[in-house]
Parts: sequence; structure tokens; C-alpha cells
Amino acid sequence: MTSHSAPVTEQDALLFHQQGGKAGKIEVVATKPLTTARDLSLAYSPGVPWPGLHIAKNPDAAYDYTSKGNLVAVISNGTAVLGLGDLGALGGKPVMEGKAVLFKRFADVDSIDLEVDTKDVDQFVNCVRYLGVTFGGINLEDIKAPECFVIEQRLRELLDIPVFHDDQHGTAIVAAAGLINALELTGRNIATTKMVINGAGSAGIACAELVKAMGMKHENVILCDTKGVIYQGRTDSMNQWKSAHAAPTKARTLKEAMEGADVFFGLSVKGAVDKAMVRSMAAQPIIFAMANPDPEITPEEAKEARADAIIEAHKALDGAALPILHALQKEFGYIDDAAIEPVAKALNLSRAEIHGVVTFYHDFRATKPGRHVLRVCRAEACQSRGADALVEHASARAKGHDAALTLEPVFCLGLCATAPAAMLDGELHGRLTQTQLDTLIDGCVR
Repeated sequence: MTSHSAPVTEQDALLFHQQGGKAGKIEVVATKPLTTARDLSLAYSPGVPWPGLHIAKNPDAAYDYTSKGNLVAVISNGTAVLGLGDLGALGGKPVMEGKAVLFKRFADVDSIDLEVDTKDVDQFVNCVRYLGVTFGGINLEDIKAPECFVIEQRLRELLDIPVFHDDQHGTAIVAAAGLINALELTGRNIATTKMVINGAGSAGIACAELVKAMGMKHENVILCDTKGVIYQGRTDSMNQWKSAHAAPTKARTLKEAMEGADVFFGLSVKGAVDKAMVRSMAAQPIIFAMANPDPEITPEEAKEARADAIIEAHKALDGAALPILHALQKEFGYIDDAAIEPVAKALNLSRAEIHGVVTFYHDFRATKPGRHVLRVCRAEACQSRGADALVEHASARAKGHDAALTLEPVFCLGLCATAPAAMLDGELHGRLTQTQLDTLIDGCVR
């Protein structure tokens, strides 16, 4: 597995998308044998009308006889691709193919990308509406605000399958999860925490809505866009979604808003935050710089400005994702991916096996001393299936030691958050020496 810190060049990316004899990243593969004449007769005529007739009588039978139940459409018009802006429907296709293969790689969910070449909300909604019967779910992607809000709302009302705008809710969920733990790490109360969100598109507004629903006060959340602070009374470049989050503040620029702020969420563009802004924040500032593909400020820059900062920046993490890795347990900060290599070497395990471990934690209050819990993902398609090797290895080397290790099957939030519960195995138990346990915790988590 290549480290997430390895640079990716334009030439690397172009060659990757051309290699293998087929351009792009996806293909259609039959799930049934098609080697004999009888196979073909069952797959198509004369056998195929029978499932069709059953579905006509009972539409729910489509989940029994077709791929509908495990098929997600990744749909975009390319108007807000990553942090690059409007690339057009076709320009967004590589990204949509990429999301489709992530569904397959990390959750074994089949997915197909659909690029809808229109900026008209009605046309887009009608296109997806009439195609919706094909799929088990709709993943809207990279559609600019405010149109994305209208499109998602209307499709949810029209379709009887899940409709999810990833840029809104996916980002908000993982960022909020990271925030909860960062607040615990720094001893903050969400009700008194002050936050600045830079970027008032779909992700920024969704984050603002979620943190307020979690208990952060409206007046303590300052939302900024390209025109500056969204304050009460502003009329320039406003819409109903921005107006809902207009703050009672005298700050008019991002720099002014950052003064004394406890938390910064970046959902904007590379370089939007400088060291001076970080220095002006409150003690132990929490910084989630999530601009894609390059963050508002790098972790290195933020740490140079403030050694006490808790910083997570968007990077292409080996299929892992956003700041959800931040401080999953307050006893330990976040998984340090750079430390995995020496830890893997010390334990004679592969990077993939160690990387599958989502978090380590001591629970001194709930369990007796010497008892430790290790959470690993048990989803079939997840990298952390290598945890089986960890169990075997630990058991073989733990003879004569008293320290016990319990492995809890959980969803690997960064790697396969959509894995169905049916893929989870039962609880596994293994034995690990105290030295090995300490090596894992000290090396992988800080």
C-alpha cells in the first residue's frame, strides 16, 4: 500500500486512467455464468420474461431478481467538481467514476456514474426522476449550491429510494464526528464553542446546520463566502440558505472572524487561511482544512503558527477519508498514518493489516486494568480484513502473558462506512502481550 504522503503528479494520474488496456476505471461484469447456450437462454430469451412478469405483479420482486438492491447511481452535472469549480458534466466524469469504484472497493456496492448535461434544475430532476426506478439509491455529487439543495429536496419527495447528496451530508457527518472528539480532547463545551466556517456552498451550509443541531449556538457560528462574512443585514450575493445562517457579528472578513475562534472548518479553496489567522485563534484551536484537493492551510503551516493546534487537512488517504480519524477516543488523539510503517515492521505485520485498525483505546472506567479493547472493521470488502492476521499473530505470541485484548467488530468509518451490517462477523477474541499492545498504541496513535 502506498503511503498517502507520496506525491501524485498530473502525469501519474493521466497514466493511471489509461493503463490496463481500458480507459477509465469501471466496467460491467456478469454475475451469472454465460458460457453455454442454456446460460444465455436463461440470462436473456426465452428465460428472462419470467422474472419480468413477477416484477410487473410485485415491484418489490426487483430486489430478488435484478441488481437494483445493490446498485447506486453517482449523479452529477459537474458544476462544482471537487474544489475546481464548474468543469461541465463530462469534465466531472473521472470524479464520478472514482466515487463509483469507491462504493465497490470499500462496501462491495455496485455503482454507475451518470453525468447529466444540464444546469437547469427542472431538467436535472426530471432526468433523475425517470431513471430512478433502475437503482436502489441515488448519490448526488458535485452539484453547485444553491441548486443542489432544491434538487435533493425534490428528488427525495419524488422517489421511493434513498437520495443522498454526498457533498452536503457526507462531509457534515464526518466533520461533526471529528469535532465531537476534538471538543472532548480540548475540554470544550459545544454550547460555548465559537466556530468559523469558510465556504458557504453545499458542504459549508450542511456543516453549519449539523453543528447547530448538535448544540452549537447560532450566534457562535460565523459562515464566510467569497464576499466575506455572512452577517445579519448583508444583501450582496445572498440566498435563502445563506440568510438562515447570517450571524449577529461586527466581523466582515475571514481574518476578523478568525480572531478568538475555537474551531475552523474549511470548505473553500487552497491557501484561504494563513499563519496569522491561526495565531489569532483561541487556545488549542481546532482546524479542519477540508478544501479538495488542497487544504486551506497545511498541517505543517498550522503547527508552525500554533504548536497547540489540533489540525486535520484533506489528503488522499489510501481510501481513508476526512477528519473522522481525528480523536476517535479522547484518551488518544488521532491515528498517525506516518507511524504505521515502523509499527507494522516491529510486529511483523503488513501495512494493510495495521491500517485496518480504526482506533485503539484504553477504557479504564468500564474494564479492569490490563483489559484493552481494539476496534477493527469486519466488512468483507474492507482493508481491515487483515485483522484476522493480527488475531492469529497476537494469539501465537501471547502465551504466558496476562494482558487481554478484545477485538470489537465495527464499521471502519474512513474505509467502508456504507458496508451493510450483514457483513459484520461476531465478536472475536485474541491475546496480545503488553509490549505489543503498547507498541501499537504508542506508535499508531498520538
